[in-house]
Formats: sequence, structure tokens, C-alpha cells
Amino acid sequence: MELAYKLDSYGKPAWIALTIVGFMVWWPLGLAILAFTIGSGRMGCGAKRYGFGRWQDEGEALKSAFNRWSRGMPSSGNRAFDEYRVETLKRLEEEQKEFRGFLDRLRQAKDKAEFDQFMAERRNGSTPSAPEPQAPTGN
Repeated sequence: MELAYKLDSYGKPAWIALTIVGFMVWWPLGLAILAFTIGSGRMGCGAKRYGFGRWQDEGEALKSAFNRWSRGMPSSGNRAFDEYRVETLKRLEEEQKEFRGFLDRLRQAKDKAEFDQFMAERRNGSTPSAPEPQAPTGN
């Protein structure tokens, strides 16, 4: 059991690695290690809870995890504040989109103005030609 305590201190990756090594050495050994890790609950699954309540708890856990993922923040416990925060974040996202659109239009207008200026100079023939390289003088 000292090996089990040592592997527990390293966490799930150590148990997974031991299981893989067990399968590589001799498949029944790997199967026995896998059964032990799942049955003892070391892999986060197994015979911890049974019954209908387990499914409800897992459903609630999934729902709260989705809400945290979708909103980015957990609930504060104050429903009015949470609604205000969601509305404010949506408004800020819309303002950010509008501002990015404004910047894109501004860049496009600047590029168009520079291009129009270039074309006007080219039509007028006032485009400065590149200086011709001078031959080195022998001193």
C-alpha cells in the first residue's frame, strides 16, 4: 500500500502511467491496475454514489459548469446583480464590435486616401523617380 500512497501524492497522471506500463508488461496486470484505480475511486469514477440523486447532482454540476464557462464568472449569489452583469457584458461586447467596425472603416478610409493620393501623383507625373546610383569615383 506504500506504492498506492506514493502514486496518490502524484495524482491521476501517475495512476494512468502505471496502468499503461502494466498493460505493456502483461495485459492482465494492466487490467488489474485499471480495475483497482476505477474501483477505488482514484480516477474520479466508480462506486462512490448510487441512485437517482447521483444523476441529478451530476446534471446540476454540468449545468453550473456550463454557466461558468458561458458567462466566464460564477454566480455572485445575487440574482439582480448577475442579470445586470450579464446585460452590461453584452452591451460592452456590442460596443467593442462597433468600435472595431469603426476602426476598420477608419483604416479603410485612410488607405483609400493614401491610394487616391498615390494615383493622383502618378497621373500627374510628379512621382519622384528613384535616384540613379552614381558610379564610384576613383580617388
